[in-house]
Amino acid sequence: MTSLALALFYLFPACLLVASITWVGVALYAPFGRTAPESPPERVLTDVLVFMVVFPVVATLLARLACSVQRVRLANVFGIVEAHTPDPMARSNRWARGWNFVFGREAWSMVVHSTAAGLHGLVVGGLVVVLVVCGSAAALGALFGLVYVLAQGARPVELVGPLGLMLFGPVFVLLGLKAAPAVVSFEVLLMRALLFDAPEVRMRRRLLHVQDSRQRMVDAAEAERRRIERDLHDGAQQRLLALTLTLTRARSRMDRDPEGARELIAEAQRESKEVMTELRQVARGLHPRVLTDHGLGAALPVAIGRSPIPVRLDMRMSERPSGRAEGVAYYVVTEALTNVAKHARATEVLVVVERRRGPREDLLLVTVTDDGVGGADPERGTGLYGLWDRVDAVDGVLNVRGPEDGGTVLTAEIPWRA
Repeated sequence: MTSLALALFYLFPACLLVASITWVGVALYAPFGRTAPESPPERVLTDVLVFMVVFPVVATLLARLACSVQRVRLANVFGIVEAHTPDPMARSNRWARGWNFVFGREAWSMVVHSTAAGLHGLVVGGLVVVLVVCGSAAALGALFGLVYVLAQGARPVELVGPLGLMLFGPVFVLLGLKAAPAVVSFEVLLMRALLFDAPEVRMRRRLLHVQDSRQRMVDAAEAERRRIERDLHDGAQQRLLALTLTLTRARSRMDRDPEGARELIAEAQRESKEVMTELRQVARGLHPRVLTDHGLGAALPVAIGRSPIPVRLDMRMSERPSGRAEGVAYYVVTEALTNVAKHARATEVLVVVERRRGPREDLLLVTVTDDGVGGADPERGTGLYGLWDRVDAVDGVLNVRGPEDGGTVLTAEIPWRA
């Protein structure tokens, strides 16, 4: 019944395109007709905008909505969810992305998918409903008819029709009920075949994403190495050299000027503390010792304390996950907070870390929610690609979405035993 009810909605994009094509055919044929009425230019321009622009745009957008409805049905009713891998070949230009969203290959493919799903629901689902409804109505009507003819004292030959309907009506109902599970199974197979990429396409996209991700991780590692080398050379190395010179001067004065030597030693002590502070700043962002020793419960409050935006932390774990999972989760939280501080213009951030029971394995679920302006999109080549790479490296899933009331919700699903 649900498929039959949604079939008309699924077919609506195709109906809009048929109306648009029909208008184009009539417009091309009209100049050759003998009695074709002349239309004012304003009417012609309006018709062109409606049938050539508005109808196709509305058709592709409705087709995307129909495919989204089908994906939601697959997830909520049948528990079938496809993990999304960002397309490495996606265009970064906003106008090109908008054009592809409305008139690209994927948009027209969704029109075909929506039409196929609508035809299936209308024909096959309608047939099942007709069998059940008509069979029930025939059997019930035959029962009342049999009672009526018996009350009228009908001859035996007049009972053949009602008895036949009473016999075949339940058969039709049984056929419809038996066919319903097969129809649902076929609908699931059809939606999976239409909505989800083919295995070879998913594998090709996965390989491209892994190749692109590997290159970005190599570049990021090289940039981090250069940063550490520059900071050590320009900062800590110079301070250590000054500390060495101070200690050398103190040693040379130890015999002839003990008081001056003590002052130099005190100066060297102050310089050593400054060197330690600078080394901590250089190491900031690397794997912290507190994370290794005490886990996320102790490391995240320290990282959150450095955020310029108020952050609420909600930890819902009774035990620690694997060290790799903790490292990825820590990186996700720190990078997400950095992105929020730079781009979101948020006033508050909520970080939730919990253990989620999964069908095959438990997950470490990290959710970062802010009340900023939104607009975060990993496929635009932003810093979120680094999060994709870290999470994807442990076979996790990263989702970024913008709620209707604004802000951004970032969710990372990390295998508990990664």
